Order: sequence, then structure tokens, then C-alpha cells
Amino acid sequence: MLQQRTRLFGSIAGLCTAGALLAGCGGGDSGEQAQNQPAPQAPAQGQSAAGKQTSGAFENFSPTAKAVTYKPDQVPVGGHITVSSTNADGKSKVTVEVKGLQPNRPYGGHVHVKPCGATGEDAGSHFQEKADPVKPSVDPAYANPQNEVWLDFHTDAQGNGTATAEGNWSLATRDDAQSVVIHETHTHSEPGKAGSAGGRLACISADF
Repeated sequence: MLQQRTRLFGSIAGLCTAGALLAGCGGGDSGEQAQNQPAPQAPAQGQSAAGKQTSGAFENFSPTAKAVTYKPDQVPVGGHITVSSTNADGKSKVTVEVKGLQPNRPYGGHVHVKPCGATGEDAGSHFQEKADPVKPSVDPAYANPQNEVWLDFHTDAQGNGTATAEGNWSLATRDDAQSVVIHETHTHSEPGKAGSAGGRLACISADF
């Protein structure tokens, strides 16, 4: 009887020794291994995992048109525009990409306060982080690329172009940034003309 107990204990000890190589015996290493694993990192406060994007092909105005051309000779029907934006901690980045516009020429671009409409004027004035009490705003203290979102670009030989603007704008938390308007020239910065860029050629209603 004593020999049987000895053999039994010896078998158990042997199994425990072998098993310890995989999972441990009695104490278990799984808890220690779990403690050594890095904890998942949460996104930093105020940061967005993904931005917003709006795309459309330019067409003549209709109530359902997302991107409208008011001057098809300068922004042709069928040309394409994409507006992308990211926002984090009160800062914004806006990028405009266009295809199929007139080749080798400058265009102006700005974020405007209202959606596109039947005319270019329906988009209202430029978005301003700090609003100019005087309208129209042509004072460089307010009409400047830090207080407004300027998106001037120059097209290549295929009529493609892009522009990016970054600034301390609260686009995501306000309701007065609703479109991007394309203008006929680059934006002026001198007193009396600051912020102006010629006629309004086209518009896309966008979500920032």
C-alpha cells in the first residue's frame, strides 16, 4: 500500500513538472504575462479618428446639386471637387482637390457661411473665426488667412489643382461653415480689397 502511494505521488509530481513548461503548476504564469502586456491606448482627448469628406461633380444649379458651377466656361460642367477636413483641439485642416477645370490658371477659394444656392451670392460671406463688425469685410485685421479659410490654388496642364489650409478655426463646433466657393483670382490681402478674389465661379456645400 505504501509503495502504491509513493508511485502515485511520483506520477503526480512528474506530470506537474512537465506541465510547468507550458502553463505552470500551482502558481500559474498567465496572470504575470497579462500584467506585462501593454494596456490599450485611448485616443487623445479632442482628437478625431477620422475626418470628413465631401465630393461632387460640377453641374448647373438644381435643388439636388451638391456642386454647382455658375460659370461653365471657367469651371466646366463635369469637373470634380473634393473637400476634406479634420478637426482636433480647436484646430482645423481643410484640403480642396479639383479636377477638370481650366488648365494653367489661378483660382481663389474660401469657406463660406451658407450652403450653395442658385447664385454664388447665396453662399453668404466668408467664414471668420472672429467676425468683422463691418460688412463686407475688407479689413486685413479680419480678412486674412488666419481668421478666414483661404484655399487658393493653381491648376496644372490637365486642369487639376489642390490647396490646403490649417488654422485655429472652430469649424466643427459652429454652424456658419457650410460651403467652399471657387473664385476667379487668387485672394487679395491689401486694405480695401482684403479677402476679395473676383467673381464667384462655383460652389460645393460641404460638411466640416
